[in-house]
Order: sequence, then C-alpha cells, then structure tokens
Amino acid sequence: LGCGTGRDCYLLSRLVGESGKVIGVDMTEAQLVVARQHCDWHAQQYGYAQSNVTFLEGQIEDLQALGIADNSIDVVVSNCVINLSPDKKRVLAEIFRVLKPGGELYFSDVYSDRRIPAALKTDPVLLGECLAGALYWEDFRRTLLDLGCPDVRVVKESPITLDDEEVAEKIGMVNFRSVTVRAFKVALEDRCEDYGQVACYKGSILNHPHAFDLDDHHHFETGRPLRVCGNTADMLSASRYAGHFDVWGEKTVHFGLFDCAPPNKSLSLESGASCC
Repeated sequence: LGCGTGRDCYLLSRLVGESGKVIGVDMTEAQLVVARQHCDWHAQQYGYAQSNVTFLEGQIEDLQALGIADNSIDVVVSNCVINLSPDKKRVLAEIFRVLKPGGELYFSDVYSDRRIPAALKTDPVLLGECLAGALYWEDFRRTLLDLGCPDVRVVKESPITLDDEEVAEKIGMVNFRSVTVRAFKVALEDRCEDYGQVACYKGSILNHPHAFDLDDHHHFETGRPLRVCGNTADMLSASRYAGHFDVWGEKTVHFGLFDCAPPNKSLSLESGASCC
C-alpha cells in the first residue's frame, strides 16, 4: 500500500518467487509510471519468464474499487503510508477485508503517545514530516479491536527525534515512535491466556536457519521448545508460519493469564525499526 516507485514491490517480487504475485497500490500516477518502467528489468534479473508485479492506481481506502476481492491476499505490506491517510479506519478495514483467513498485515508507521491536536493535523510541514497524521497508539489498538483483531504484535520500534527547531516548536509536546507491527486475520482473545501450549521452530524459514522472531518478545530458537500463550499458538498454527512450527497442546485446560509482555509496552529500543 502506497508503493510509490515500486522499490518495496520489487523486493517482495523476489521474496514471493516467480509463482507468487505482488500488487502495488498508489494514488500518484507519476510515481506509478516510473514503477512500471522497471517490471521487465526485474523479471529478467530474477530469471522470471514474466513480471509477477502489477501496479494499480487508486486509493488505499478503497481497494474494492481496484478489484481486489475479499479474502484474496496473503500479506499486506506498507511502509509509513497509513499515517498519511485521512481515513485510517477505512484503510485498516479494507486490509482485513482483502486478507485471507490467517493472512498477515506487516507494516511500519509513525505513532504518537497522545492524540494530535486538531489544529496541527493539517499543518503542511508536519504532514510532510509524517507527524501530523501519526496515530495515537491506543486509538490504533482500539481500531484493530473493532475490526476483530484484538492482539497486535510489535516487531521492533525506535524513537523519532524532532531535530528541526520549527517542527519541535510546533509539536514538541508529543513523543513519536517508529513501530513495525504484525497483525493476523485470526480469531484471537483480547488477552494472552495460558493453555499450557508449547511451540518449536523448525528452522525452515528462508534466511532464518537458527532462530525466528515473531515479535519483540517471542524469540524462537531452532529446535528449542518455547511456552506460548493461546494467541501465539493460533498465530503460528493458522497463518503462513504453520509449516515452520510444531505447536503442541490443545485449549482443553485453562491455567489463567499467560505471563507475557504486553504489546508495545517494552521500552527496549535495541532493534530499531524499518520505518522512514
């Protein structure tokens, strides 16, 4: 979503392989003109018979108008774009409409520690800095909850410093973070519950032979069983990761709340974030 000149789409093109498909959506015709110029070149570089990338011009708030069907997409990716939308709830609703059951939303964006004052939301400088449209984290969490996604996972995060004096003077009372998020179209509970389940990573995900990080507090070493909450067990067993994990245990016995770090509460910033 918000593919621009297509750089991320071409990276994804390589990741999904020749039999996979990537759809890039952007509202700016000029950027898509540039993006489409490189389809054949990348296909040749990757050894594909033809390009597996399609670019569509339109609004990320209305993917239906672009012909993207319900339950048709495995993964939705976005990099610092949703904060620019004037109707973020509609964007997120469209994402969960098009995702297949078990599908994944994986994206980076800018979040604030409070709601941005209305007078600053239209400031051209702050909009250009991707700050005016930043989502208050708790409003983001509530929006996903309303859309049937009660457990969103933080993959990594880093603080955003306001180094420009003009920007700091306008909005210096707000703290911003760049956060990479993973959310699944899976029936989950709103808290991490303990059912005595265990998951073991097989080491089979490409480029992750020794370990895989589901999020900022689930580090799976290859071959080493790890206790997991019911939500994590379902994320692993009902998504594209199912073939890469052995998940043991059923939800027949409940042991109360799982002792698990709550989403996005960690102050550890060691991992950084991929958002611009």
